[in-house]
Amino acid sequence: MPVRIGVISYGANDAAIVDSLTSNRKHDVEIYAVDKQKNPFIYDRAKRHIVIPDLSDVNAIGDFFGQYKDELDFIIPFGNETSVIAGARDTIEQTIGVPVICPTREYAIERSKVYQRILLDQVNPSVNPRYKVFDRQVGNLTVVRDEFSRWIEELNYQAAIKPDRPGYGKGVGVSGDHFNTLDEMWEHFLSLYENGSVIIEEKIEGEEFSMQYFSDGLILAPTPAVRDYKRAYDEDKGPNTGSMGSYSDRRVFLPFMEYSHWEQANMVSRRIFERLRGSGRNPSLIGIPLYVAFTISKDGLKIFEINSRGGNPELINVLGVLQDDFVDVCYQMLHGNLAPLSFHPLATVATYLVPDVYPDRDDYDRMVDLSEASDLANAWTKVYPASVDAREDGLHALSSRTVCVLGIGGDIPQARGRSLTVIDAIKGDRSRRRNDIGSSEHIQKSVEHVRSFQT
Repeated sequence: MPVRIGVISYGANDAAIVDSLTSNRKHDVEIYAVDKQKNPFIYDRAKRHIVIPDLSDVNAIGDFFGQYKDELDFIIPFGNETSVIAGARDTIEQTIGVPVICPTREYAIERSKVYQRILLDQVNPSVNPRYKVFDRQVGNLTVVRDEFSRWIEELNYQAAIKPDRPGYGKGVGVSGDHFNTLDEMWEHFLSLYENGSVIIEEKIEGEEFSMQYFSDGLILAPTPAVRDYKRAYDEDKGPNTGSMGSYSDRRVFLPFMEYSHWEQANMVSRRIFERLRGSGRNPSLIGIPLYVAFTISKDGLKIFEINSRGGNPELINVLGVLQDDFVDVCYQMLHGNLAPLSFHPLATVATYLVPDVYPDRDDYDRMVDLSEASDLANAWTKVYPASVDAREDGLHALSSRTVCVLGIGGDIPQARGRSLTVIDAIKGDRSRRRNDIGSSEHIQKSVEHVRSFQT
């Protein structure tokens, strides 16, 4: 009897989810896909497929799945944040009765960075940087400018300026990288403030790692730590992006971490989860209720971001080494009997190919050829199309990240080599990648940076 699974797809993360669901030998899986655009990886593996460009249109998504409500076993939207924030689970479960594996809208924690800081103040204030909220509804610009200036001076001009609402890695400005003077900071602040509240945090120097957790509403199951590369260019230069790539090690922690960092991160994350969960099992938190981005700083662990879905592409890293059958894991989350997760002791490196104008412009539309790279894909190298659209004249790369290539190996250099070999086989006009994702040089700098905090 087939297992029929609905997927709400945005890009590479969801391609990896579909790959994990369909590549097992235990279950006969059929995919029913809602896709932001016609992703060839999703389309080729789907029994039913529709393009709905606006993934926040949960009514349209519900109408599609409603046609197959008597066939579908469950629906997965946790590869992207748009549908989770929009309340895909709430709408679909209420209207067609098919279970959806993601948190309800109430627990879409990434909807507000201000809420995250207040929550952390309640459960573990030591992981919060100093911060101040500038509410869009309060005060005229003269008053706001005075308050802004005083706070920036108090932070010694070392600040991170962020929109309260999700920016998907963009919109964040950091001292020394995006601005240097008070006027430049004010200009960046205003560009965000005109659209809503802004939070200004103390800039934290450190080394970052991401933790992702699966849950059945009672148990919080950790996955290996992953290092994300947000900046557009090598040596962590340029604007923030959704991510240019990421790596994980054969151990659950990274080369610049101690095992105690991984344990402490899990302890903090459990406190957050327990505060959200309340007493007993809370089915509203099934799926991936927490993605927590930590920084190892001179003052200990700090948190700079929390989401209620998988990281992009960090979810690709952990799915690439998941030892358990992913369909079984989904059923365990639904039924409230999630077991501890097992992972192969292998390293991974995920590298994104992006348009040369990314993330600054959104008018990119060029042809891209994945055929040679796809021919090279195997158990050790995965090719996951992202912001692409399959049309009659071929595959078009759009404005966001084009394709993610995951390399898997016995160590990080081997995984990195496999990722780069395949991504360099992709043919496309005006595209680029970072060269230092998972590189020995970048990792060594991270190791030395953390070591400097201990002297």
